This record gives sequence, C-alpha cells and structure tokens, in this order.
Amino acid sequence: MKITSAEFVVSNSDVAKCPKDQLAEYAFIGRSNVGKSSLINMLMQRKSLAKTSGRPGKTQLINHFIINKEWFLVDLPGYGYARVSKSSKKVFQKFITQYFEKRQQLVLAFVLIDCRHEPQKVDMDFMQWMGENQIPFSIIFTKADKLKPNAITRNVEAYTQKMLETWEEMPQYFITSSSKGIGRDEVLNYIQIINEQL
Repeated sequence: MKITSAEFVVSNSDVAKCPKDQLAEYAFIGRSNVGKSSLINMLMQRKSLAKTSGRPGKTQLINHFIINKEWFLVDLPGYGYARVSKSSKKVFQKFITQYFEKRQQLVLAFVLIDCRHEPQKVDMDFMQWMGENQIPFSIIFTKADKLKPNAITRNVEAYTQKMLETWEEMPQYFITSSSKGIGRDEVLNYIQIINEQL
C-alpha cells in the first residue's frame, strides 16, 4: 500500500462523537511507552502525525486520522497506567472500553508489544479482554532494532507459548522497528488485503 495522504480528523473522549463515515477503522493501542506514536509516524512516513513524547501516556484521547481518504487509523491511549479493580472489568479508561464495544466501523485492532520484554501481565490481560469481547486484533512487536535477531525470535516464541496456554492459535503478528522502517510494508499490505475483502 502506498500512502498518498494522512490527515488528522478529530480527537475526543466520546465514542458518539467519532466520525460518522462508514470507512474501515484500524485502532492502534499498547502499553504506555511502547513506541506507538513513533510506529504510526513510521507507517505513514510523517515526522509528527502522531505526537511522540518522552513522557509515557501522552495520548489521552481517541485520535482519528484519515488515510488515503479510504480508511481511518485510530490512535488510542495506552493502557499501562490504568489501575482498576478486576471486578469493574474496565481494563483501562472507560471511553476506550466503550470505543471497542460500540464502534461498529472498527475492523481490527493492532496491539503493540515491546519485543524486548518477557510476556507482561498487563498485555496478556488486555488481549484476554479483547478475546472475551470478540474484538479482532493482531499483534505488532515494536523496537526490533534494540535486539539481535535470535533474541527477538526467543521473545516472540515466549509470547506465543504464553498465548497458547489460553488461545487456540497465535494471532497474526508483525515485527517492527520505527527507526529502521522494519515491518512497514507487511503491516500496510495486511491492511490493504483486509480493505479489499470488505
């Protein structure tokens, strides 16, 4: 997929105020400091489409960007700092939960995971929540430039083993590096294939 245009549309915390267009939406979400903004900028080949920050948790709203005037990229807040009781079932901010539960235009979520770390409980819990709510998602492993290939393979394998304890199969996943442009074509081509099937 060639990116010919990427434009910011709207930010808000109310799902009811999200764009009314019936265009496919692809949401990007991950723990704070996973490199989400850098990944979005790399995919779109824009330096500051999504705001990057040294301070984790900078994204606080649902941010819609229209890509090639054909589909929406949705930049969602990180879920790393949500401290909620399990009984509430709110894994993260209330409006994010509502976005996933109510947004009919959502085709797929990309869950971003830092490939340098062992499986993190907060990531596993979030993906479990997505599964229980039947929300389709793929995994994007970020920061691949920080590790040697063998270490990446080992860490992804650890995630696969952990996922297969409760999942029938490992979701589709991609290995990326924002600084090196690794995985860009794979992610964009995957989106294009899904768009063509819709």
